[in-house]
Amino acid sequence: MAKWLREHGHEVFSVFEEAQGIDDDAVIRKALEGNWILITNDKDFGAKVYRDRILHAGVVLLRLEDERNQIKINTLAQVLDRYSDRLVNNFVIVTETQIRFAGI
Repeated sequence: MAKWLREHGHEVFSVFEEAQGIDDDAVIRKALEGNWILITNDKDFGAKVYRDRILHAGVVLLRLEDERNQIKINTLAQVLDRYSDRLVNNFVIVTETQIRFAGI
């Protein structure tokens, strides 16, 4: 997915490629400092945002039943096409059938 995002002109920091093993707090802090939207399938970030009230620049939580890379890319492409102007500073939950902007 990181490669696809780069090919479409997005600045990307990939934890998988560049920083495996860093903890979730460091990931969300790095995203905030870079003013980047965090795209993840790790629901622990929901706990960080809601329970711990961690500040963020935006989180897109992919809750897909089929987690093949092409499915993620297709789903994310739809989100970016339709809602890119609403992602900043929002927590967005994405499934195959629904996109939900969750308030805090």
